[in-house]
Amino acid sequence: MAQFEPDDFKRMADAMSSCIIVHDAATKAILWANPAACAVLGFTLDELLPLKAPDMSGRAAQYGRDVGLRWLQGAVERGINVIEWCYRAKNGEEIMSEAIATLVHLARGDVVMVQFRDIAREEQARREMKRLESRLTEFMQDSDEGVAVLGADSRFDYLSTTGRKLLGLAPATGATLPHLATLCTPETRRELAQIQALALPHGPALQFVFETEQATGARRWFQASCRHIDIEGDLRGHLLHFRDITAQVEADQARRDQQAALEYLARHNAMGEMAGAIAHELSQPLAAIRNYLQGSLLRLRSSEATREGIGAGLEAAARQVDHASAIIKSVRDYVVKLEQTEAPADLNGILADTRYFIELKAEEAGVRLAFSFAPDPLMVSCEKVLIGQVVLNLAFNAIEEMQRLPEPRRLVRIGTARDGDKAYVSVQDQGNGIDAALHERLFDGFFTSKVSGNGIGLALCKNIIGRHRGDIWAEAAPGGGALFQFSLPLLPGQELRP
Repeated sequence: MAQFEPDDFKRMADAMSSCIIVHDAATKAILWANPAACAVLGFTLDELLPLKAPDMSGRAAQYGRDVGLRWLQGAVERGINVIEWCYRAKNGEEIMSEAIATLVHLARGDVVMVQFRDIAREEQARREMKRLESRLTEFMQDSDEGVAVLGADSRFDYLSTTGRKLLGLAPATGATLPHLATLCTPETRRELAQIQALALPHGPALQFVFETEQATGARRWFQASCRHIDIEGDLRGHLLHFRDITAQVEADQARRDQQAALEYLARHNAMGEMAGAIAHELSQPLAAIRNYLQGSLLRLRSSEATREGIGAGLEAAARQVDHASAIIKSVRDYVVKLEQTEAPADLNGILADTRYFIELKAEEAGVRLAFSFAPDPLMVSCEKVLIGQVVLNLAFNAIEEMQRLPEPRRLVRIGTARDGDKAYVSVQDQGNGIDAALHERLFDGFFTSKVSGNGIGLALCKNIIGRHRGDIWAEAAPGGGALFQFSLPLLPGQELRP
């Protein structure tokens, strides 16, 4: 073992960064101070030795001479005594310190060795942390976002007050919190487990949605972000920020339900249109069939009846039956089925399918029609019945507008075209046009113009076209009248032919 000389211990004490002052155990007078203490207090050792407590202590009453003497005497009696003491430097600066007085038995007599360190910065930091904590608590009280730290098996290692409220849990009482997974519905419970498995250290925050079922039976939806955290000596797990989006989810569902109801109306309205077409068109062939059959019966009862005459009547009736069948088939081919799903379709074909019904409407109104089709197929992804209803609505509106005008002006132009990666359908009349100020209001659902012949309205037309990722608009037509158009994106690979 190394042997140290007496001076070695003094050199080591002089080299220490800790501040040391040695007092006489009996008189409490200062006997020695190391360089670190002299530097902090700003006194030389010679200046320090004659000083008393009032010369080098804070001016507050709790740092008076009698308090200091009792503290030092406590070390003499118990061996050690700790206090927070405010030293005063030569320049008047007060230094808040943690001071430890220890009784030491030396050869020349007992002394009290005081070790002290500046804790002013620590106190300031502690006060700042307390203030920050108070602020964060206040901010989080007003926040609508819950904060949680999830441990293994989605247990709560921490849950903010707002988080408790959002999840329908009682305020903090010391009772054990349920695991988050037990609050989730089975569907989102699996997603929560997957998110925790994917949120790895140093990875990005992952966004997800989870649904809970509270004790009252109410279901709530939450938008959340999850990331892995590892705060040494404090928290390790998954940090979860979440907010209640139940109102948004319910509003979205209400919009979807409304959209479904409107589309249901549009599909069934198509059936109404078809029924009207059948009633109109079948009346003629059915009447003709009746006449031919009655004529054949009369010939059968006549003494002059011939096989050729009766056969001609029956053949004519059969031709009218074929005509009626063709009418019914055209209706069936257009409607297909009510709950049709989106599929590739040629916009030219959709216009061709609706042409029959547009011509019926125009014939009744005495309106001439001019159709034009793009030279190449215009393949789009859509529900044919719904897009067909939009075409019918725009065409019927134009026909009704023309019906009010003198016969020479009764012309409606309907066509398809392509421009870049979009397909277009246009319907142009030669009427009085639409005020420019009303163009934007036509499709907002509050425009109080006439109701269209097929009853779905321009607002629903906009809704249908928007859901198919397209646009619909109205503008003044060249030479007068109104021009209604809608566009749909062409399917990929629909390049123009050379």
